[in-house]
Amino acid sequence: MRYIMRGLLRLFGWKVVGEMPESKKAVFIFAPHTSNWDFVIMMIARFGFKMKPAYLGKHTLFKPPFGWFFRILGGIPVERSNSHNVVDQVVDIINQREEIALALAPEGTRSKTNKWKSGFYHIALKAEVPLVLAFLDTNTRTLGLGDIIELTGDQELDMQKIRNFYQNKIGIKPELTSDIRLEVKDK
Repeated sequence: MRYIMRGLLRLFGWKVVGEMPESKKAVFIFAPHTSNWDFVIMMIARFGFKMKPAYLGKHTLFKPPFGWFFRILGGIPVERSNSHNVVDQVVDIINQREEIALALAPEGTRSKTNKWKSGFYHIALKAEVPLVLAFLDTNTRTLGLGDIIELTGDQELDMQKIRNFYQNKIGIKPELTSDIRLEVKDK
């Protein structure tokens, strides 16, 4: 399947680059996320990396009759209401598993925003797992896995590394590219 999917991407003019990290646990972020096609292309690419990504989904998606389907695809149900701490829920899940490749889109939407959601950062930091920078770049027709970052806890320093990596990556709809900075929540 790996070679078939990489061949399919090559057929459409895409080049897959990068290697899976050696770590058995990691948080993968994907950017820029500007189109529904991002998901399709990255799902094809996941086979090229022999990757079984996990992703977060609203807990109600996992109820009968279709809950089993979302779980098979790697879905992890989370309660996202204000009274539940999603970061702690996800960190607990990461700590309970022997292996996990948690895939997240830090923009949280395909629309242009002035910030990224900070959950990915806090999850990777608190779980003490590497952050893998996955990308799609229409300018070079390249997609794959890039830098692997061990977060320091110095949010500005860590985000500068992330900005430096993504600054020249062009999404399918460049006008919808979000600013690469974390949201600041009131305490």
